Amino acid sequence: MREFAERLFAYEAAAATPSEANVPVAFRVCEKLRHSLTTLAGAAGFHSLLLRALALAKREAPSLGTLRVNAAGSLEDVAPNRYNQDAEGGTLLVAHLIELLFTFIGKALTLRLMHDIWPDASFYSLNAEGTQKHEPQR
Repeated sequence: MREFAERLFAYEAAAATPSEANVPVAFRVCEKLRHSLTTLAGAAGFHSLLLRALALAKREAPSLGTLRVNAAGSLEDVAPNRYNQDAEGGTLLVAHLIELLFTFIGKALTLRLMHDIWPDASFYSLNAEGTQKHEPQR
């Protein structure tokens, strides 16, 4: 899951527009997922998933300590300019969020959703044996 999240994180980092340059990559990824998932799971459902993913990631990455999930389900920094766009912490957050999505809505639907959000990205998925296989672009 971590490698999958790293690929997504790297893709999103490279795809930043000038207006997104100052927005942390983890925030952008979570926001794009929020827009799509609130249609599927509702605002409260996505809020719960992101809150849980953040709690799990904070255990491994103290740099995420100043982040919280606001009432709308978006990430925000409660101490502005304290979160330093830590790629490691952001990747962990995204990995935990994807893992929760795989658990609750299934791998196929999660990958389909991600393909709809990032159609030009090539992602890797886990096969039944737990090894990675290429997920072809459509």
